Amino acid sequence: MKKLLLAGIGLLALGATAASAADIQRRQAMPAKAPLYSPVPVYNWTGFYVGINGGGGWGRSDFGPTFPTGTFGTSGGMVGGTLGYNWQMGNVVFGLEGDIDWSNIRGSAACGGTTCSTRNDWLATARGRLGYAFDRIMPYVTGGAAFGNIKTDIAGLGGANTSKAGWTVGGGIEAAIAGPWTAKVEYLYVDLGRGGSILGSDASFKTNIVRAGLNYRF
Repeated sequence: MKKLLLAGIGLLALGATAASAADIQRRQAMPAKAPLYSPVPVYNWTGFYVGINGGGGWGRSDFGPTFPTGTFGTSGGMVGGTLGYNWQMGNVVFGLEGDIDWSNIRGSAACGGTTCSTRNDWLATARGRLGYAFDRIMPYVTGGAAFGNIKTDIAGLGGANTSKAGWTVGGGIEAAIAGPWTAKVEYLYVDLGRGGSILGSDASFKTNIVRAGLNYRF
């Protein structure tokens, strides 16, 4: 009887050992479970970029004092290139951006029995940008210096073409769309002051610009 009891205990111990070994082998053979969530890397805006932009402007001009026109409207298209650099600290993005555009913003009005006209052929800006990054989307404000020509003409009496420095301020939104590419839409207000004098009359140039851009980040 004692021998049978010892034999039974031995069989039970052997069975438990075999079952434990089999369980260990099964667990080792099973592939590791993949994590349920892999976090997507946060987009980083830091770095140089180049791009193209295009859009249009509308604004106002006026001649005076010897050939007064009152205020008249100006409008036209523009297209050009962009160069800039961003620094990101947390969600805040600081940037420097410059651009130069061919422009065809113009307008005219009657003045003293003839026609007075104002035209802008080129426009450039050098601006700071301050943005707040929501990962791949960044709204921003911007402001700085503006440069361009004010081309004025009084029909039959002469014209002037003067390069001027002024100021600009505005804002926009930029988004990362694919790989190193980003796209933006922005608004700028530009004031170049007054152009050269023609027989005692000069003209102002102030314009609102809305344009889109496509940038490539390095």
